[in-house]
Amino acid sequence: MEERVRGRRRGLGIALVAAIVAIVVVFGGRWYAYVAYADDPFDEVGIGLNMIMPTPIREMGCAKLKERFGDKTLPPAGCGVNGMW
Repeated sequence: MEERVRGRRRGLGIALVAAIVAIVVVFGGRWYAYVAYADDPFDEVGIGLNMIMPTPIREMGCAKLKERFGDKTLPPAGCGVNGMW
C-alpha cells in the first residue's frame, strides 16, 4: 500500500515538472519571437510577456527591441523612460 502512495507522488511530481517546463517553453518561446522577430514593437502580448519577465531578461529583450526599432519609433511599454529608449 505504501509503495502505491510513493508511486502516485512520483507520478504527480513528474507531471508537475513537465507542466512547468511546458509553460516556460511556450511563454519563453513567444517572448523570444516577439523580441527577435516581431514586425511591430507594439504587439500587446509581447509587451505583456516582456513586462512580467525578470529584470535581466526584460533588459535583454528591450536591448534587442532597441537594436531593431530604436531609430524608427518610440519604445514599447516597459522599455523606455519618458518616451525615450
